[in-house]
Amino acid sequence: MSAEATNPATPGPVAPATPRRRSLPRIDLRRLGRAALLGSPSRGRLPDAIGHVVEAHRAHHPDADLEPLRRAYVLAESSHRGQMRKSGEPYITHPLAVTLILAELGAETTTLTASLLHDTVEDTDVTLDQVREQFGEEVRYLVDGVTKLEKVDYGAAAEPETFRKMLVATGSDVRVMSIKLADRLHNMRTLGVMRPEKQERIAKITRDFLIPLAERLGVQALKTELEDLVFAILHPEEYERTRELIVDNASRADDPLAEFADAMRAVLREAGIQAEVLIRTRHFVSVHRVSRKRGQLRGCDFGRLLVLVNEDADCYAVLGELHTCMTPVVSEFKDFIAVPKFNLYQSLHTAVAREDGQVAEVLIRTHQMHKVAEAGVVALGNPYVGPQEEQTREGAPADGDRLDGERADGERVDPTRPGWLSRLLAWQEAAPDTDTFWSTLREDLAQDREITVFRPDGGTLGLPEGATCVDAAYAQYGEDAHACIGARVNGRLATLSTVLRDGDTVQLLMGQDPASEPSREWLEHAHTPAARIAIQRWLATHPAPAEEDTGEAAEGRTGSAVRTDATETPAPAPAPDPTADTPLSRPDTAITVVGRPDAGVRLAGCCTPVPADEVTGFAVRGGVVTVHRAECAAVARMTDAGRAAVDVRWGDTTECRVTLVAESFGRPHLLADLTEAMALEGAEIVSATVEPPSQQRVRHTYTVQLPDAAHLPTLMRAMRNVPGVYDVSRAQHHASAS
Repeated sequence: MSAEATNPATPGPVAPATPRRRSLPRIDLRRLGRAALLGSPSRGRLPDAIGHVVEAHRAHHPDADLEPLRRAYVLAESSHRGQMRKSGEPYITHPLAVTLILAELGAETTTLTASLLHDTVEDTDVTLDQVREQFGEEVRYLVDGVTKLEKVDYGAAAEPETFRKMLVATGSDVRVMSIKLADRLHNMRTLGVMRPEKQERIAKITRDFLIPLAERLGVQALKTELEDLVFAILHPEEYERTRELIVDNASRADDPLAEFADAMRAVLREAGIQAEVLIRTRHFVSVHRVSRKRGQLRGCDFGRLLVLVNEDADCYAVLGELHTCMTPVVSEFKDFIAVPKFNLYQSLHTAVAREDGQVAEVLIRTHQMHKVAEAGVVALGNPYVGPQEEQTREGAPADGDRLDGERADGERVDPTRPGWLSRLLAWQEAAPDTDTFWSTLREDLAQDREITVFRPDGGTLGLPEGATCVDAAYAQYGEDAHACIGARVNGRLATLSTVLRDGDTVQLLMGQDPASEPSREWLEHAHTPAARIAIQRWLATHPAPAEEDTGEAAEGRTGSAVRTDATETPAPAPAPDPTADTPLSRPDTAITVVGRPDAGVRLAGCCTPVPADEVTGFAVRGGVVTVHRAECAAVARMTDAGRAAVDVRWGDTTECRVTLVAESFGRPHLLADLTEAMALEGAEIVSATVEPPSQQRVRHTYTVQLPDAAHLPTLMRAMRNVPGVYDVSRAQHHASAS
């Protein structure tokens, strides 16, 4: 199906292998020409025009019921009769060619039936109701999924909205996109009859949308040929230079890849491993990329070696033999069997070198892995039915067909649906207009690498590479993520702007306030369309308050407003000097100095001791004794400096003043909620300061008066329970005391 899939050398297996079905020669669809112009077939007889399709289909599905194909061809041929393509060929050659592409990839009968009919509703008088009556709901759904919307109804939005319709249909049945990709491939093969400007426009749409979709669906055979066709149209000069490189290499007398292949066969034969060693020539775009990366190309750069085995364990056995008997390039090793790519791809990748510096890349996979690597979701047959059900349904939809991608027991069978496709379908629903959908889809499809992060409950989230905690929040909670206040990544507190890596464990911390709001700063860290669209939609319906607004509105913008009580009256207060001593303001004496009952006493502001704390004192200027908690850093410094400690003891009073530091994530209304919680515990806020947010974190410092020091643990616990607050501690400043 592509330059890369074509194998000029067909060496035999290393050892006698299990008998396999003879592979069919590749058919050049561009030479079908007028082969479809045959007389009307007799009823019940298979038309000769679809002989190539049947032969390819039987190679993958020898027991398939061909009656639906016969009836579909008869309907398509009669409906399209008289219509011609711009190339001058009868129009029926197009659905035949599209169907042959899918048949060669291994598509099942239902897909081929819909493929033969895919243009009938769009270009003829056939209706979807007729398709349903003759072929069942499943075929009708597939045909409807690839039918374009009318420009008369949608104008300039017809193409984007057709893509949206197709993607939604693909969400329920990925075979819709399989038919569309094959349709575009045949159109690209015959694009030369179009005007240059139209060729360029179609090639760009193919590059930006359909090639990424082919990659995500794992249909490499279609993707690589589409890439080459687009490359030839959009970059004709570079395409010609690349073609010359390939031609020059093919004319060389020696072929280092063939020599590597012979050496590998000998190694594997000696080890008793049944395997095929094939040479896969690179397609044009692949050669171009390698030439840009490495400059001067060598013989081994024009292809790779493919080793096919029967079992998964054999893959690792081959790897061990090659690394033992040849010189491995360790940096080139990748294990996509243990960790498959998000598009179903599985293989072991490695490279081996020889003394002259030639390096050969090697792909190791089973025959089934190779089938899936080439055909992707097409190789899965019908992913919406179980194996037993598919045997009974092949080519003939049963009553009550399910198109929701689930079995009767609710377990989804389609392996592509939970990942990128689910995310795409989720955000497209929220796209406010066609232009936003079209531009966002292009950006989303350009992200061709995916990571998997784990939730604490054992679930997983699939995200594009570069995603942040903001993206994870919206992927998991949708618009409820507006209430997200922070995250833990691998057990450590992290800001929402933290970029996630493959394999990270992410715990999202959610607030309880139903009126929670996303921050405008989140847009800078949102990498996925779902997150960006949700945040933008909220911001569009909640415009920023005017600059003269104060109080709660200002708090929502900056998170740095300061309040001194729970009434939400803005009253900025100067921050206390943490190194200064705070004189007692109570009429009774909380601390007494042993042997000097009349001495003046001050509680140190750096550690704000409260009754029951172990304390020590130091005499300062004026005969006043400053009292510190025993674990205060200032105590150690003054002791090391030779300062004599003074014996102090708590008196009978339990009233106290203490400074607390709260660490929180920034969110609207946090300050009001925090001060209210403190007031409910009987704390009188003497002074407070809130530092400007940094990395979406906010630091609050409160000096409070408590009627009883025994209430301090309860107060701190109540502060920690406020959504968004992740730590509360006693003030412990590292400043020197005098």
